[in-house]
Amino acid sequence: MGKTICSLENVSFSTRLLKTKAFLRCHFPTPASFLLLPSSFTSMATPPVVPTATAASIAPIFINTATLRSIITYKSLIQHFRTSLPIVTSILHSPPRQSYSLSPPSSLLLMPSWSSSSSFPYLGVKLITYFPQNSALQLPGVNGSYVLFDSATGQTLASMDGTELTLWRTSCVSGLASEILARNDATVLVMIGSGNLAPHLIKAHLTAKPSLRRVIIWNRTEEKARKLAQFLENEGKFEGVCFESSGTFLEEVVGMGDIISCATNSEIPLVKGARLKAGAHLDLVGSFKHSMRECDDEAIKRGRVFIDNEMALEEAGELVGAFERGVIGKGEIGGNLVELINGKKFGRRDSEEVTVFKSVGSAVVDILTAQLVYETYQNGGL
Repeated sequence: MGKTICSLENVSFSTRLLKTKAFLRCHFPTPASFLLLPSSFTSMATPPVVPTATAASIAPIFINTATLRSIITYKSLIQHFRTSLPIVTSILHSPPRQSYSLSPPSSLLLMPSWSSSSSFPYLGVKLITYFPQNSALQLPGVNGSYVLFDSATGQTLASMDGTELTLWRTSCVSGLASEILARNDATVLVMIGSGNLAPHLIKAHLTAKPSLRRVIIWNRTEEKARKLAQFLENEGKFEGVCFESSGTFLEEVVGMGDIISCATNSEIPLVKGARLKAGAHLDLVGSFKHSMRECDDEAIKRGRVFIDNEMALEEAGELVGAFERGVIGKGEIGGNLVELINGKKFGRRDSEEVTVFKSVGSAVVDILTAQLVYETYQNGGL
């Protein structure tokens, strides 16, 4: 028997077809189905295309709340924002949050963000449901999920607790602003509000300003403030820091604070600007619509105002109202967080200056938080 010669000779079409199959079997061992050439094949001028390897499928992971809490810290997230925000801001697309009304008063919110650069290969979306009537059922009124995708392939990488992610990113944005704007010798933190965000804000501020030694928590329901203070005291995570609740008038408590952080849904100004001490830093987190105000016009007028991003100028009740009443103009805003980080705008100018930071949140810090959680998890940071 003669051996098979794998070559293509200038012979009849039938012979060429048989020899082509033999040629492919010799050089490209593949399943037989690949060797079924199309009927339109009449010439070897253009050789058949050999299939290339496909990208491996990624199995999505679920990062539960306990795992999320175990793999990030306030210090790591604050530092991540400081180093990453100036870099990714120009390559991330983050349209305004979309809100859909469901059966009144419930609503669904979507906050997407995606990268246009291979240097940050992610896209993500946070889905939030708001069901205030859940309180009657002893259930949370706000629930959320965050889904992270590969921006090159669209494959799902991970899903995680969107509510927990929001608590971390919101508090660490305030912590970063405090690190930049508050006095380095600040010793007293006043926390107004004792909801789910309050303990995160307290820990973020304590991380950002190690000089803090006293935390005073005020809430309309004093018992809630007392329980939070006791919880933080029992945790024992901040040595040398005293946690206490206050039942005195809020105006007196505000006057004691070097840093005053507010996380409420109040529509009546709680912080009176006249009561702010010289050199105080006011952190406003709670309001996200025009009817909500955590401080009065005097606080905005006395303080030099900074924002987390430009949407604060359109959404924050304290600022929108101040613009409408002519208290300040948009041109008087001191700058946003990215401008403070990269030095385009200067923060505190002296120890007597009052600074105000207003945040409304963004999909940019959502996706940065999700990135840190996912990559830490993948690197075995458990």
